[in-house]
Amino acid sequence: MTAAVFFGCAFIAFGPAFSLFIFTIAKDPLRVIILIAGAFFWLVSLLLSSLVWFIATKATNAQDLTLQKDLLIFGCVFSVILQEVFRFAYYRLLRKANEGLAAISEEDGPPLSVREMAYVAGLGFGIMSGAFSMINTLSDSLGPGTVGMFGDSQYYFITSALMTLALTLLHTFWGVVFFEGCERRRWWVIAVVLCLHLMVFSLSLLNPLYVGSILPVYAIMLLMAVWAFFSSGGSLHNITLLWMCRKSNTETSS
Repeated sequence: MTAAVFFGCAFIAFGPAFSLFIFTIAKDPLRVIILIAGAFFWLVSLLLSSLVWFIATKATNAQDLTLQKDLLIFGCVFSVILQEVFRFAYYRLLRKANEGLAAISEEDGPPLSVREMAYVAGLGFGIMSGAFSMINTLSDSLGPGTVGMFGDSQYYFITSALMTLALTLLHTFWGVVFFEGCERRRWWVIAVVLCLHLMVFSLSLLNPLYVGSILPVYAIMLLMAVWAFFSSGGSLHNITLLWMCRKSNTETSS
C-alpha cells in the first residue's frame, strides 16, 4: 500500500511537469539550460530566505512558541517576496543574455522569444519548488506507519500532491505573466503576481482544512492559466481554429 501511495502521489505531483519537460524542453539544449538556471535561481532565493529565518529564530527566545510561529510565517512571506525578486532578476539576466544565446545558436535569429523563455524559466521555478515541497512527504509515504491512525486526516498525501501540482503549474503561469508585464512595463501585473503568490501561501495555512485551501488554489490556477494563455499570444480565434481543425479531422477519419 505504501508503494502505491508513493507512486500515485509522485505521478500526480510531477507527472504534468515531467510531460511538459519531455515534450517541450528536453529536445532543445538552450531550453534545458534556461530551465536549470531558473531552478537554480529559485534555490538561491530559498537559501537566502531560510538563512534569514534561521538567524531570526536563533536571535529570539526558542521557548516562546507564539513568537516562533510568527517568525515561521514571516519567513514564508519573506521567501515569497524574495522568489519574485529573483524572478525579476532572472528576467533581467535573460534579456541581457539574449544576444549571447543567439550567438551560440545554430540559427541566425534569437534562439528563444521572451515568451518562450518565460515559460521555460517559470517551469524551472515550479519544478524546483515542487521538488522541495514534496520530496520529504514522498519519503514519509513509504512508511512505516499509517496516515490517520491517531485521528489525523487520511488525505494528507493526496492533498500534498495536488497542492504541489498546483504550485508547479502556478509558477509556470506566473512566469509567463510576470515576464510579459516586465516587457510591457506593466508594473501592476507584477504586483498582482506577487499578491496571488502571497494569497496561495496564506491559503496553505488553512491546512488541515484541505477543502478550504485546495479549491481556492485551483481556482487561482485556472485563472492564471487563462491569463497566461492570452499573455503568450493566444486568442479566442486560435481556440476556434483548433476546434474546427479537430472537428474536420474527426469527420474525415469517420
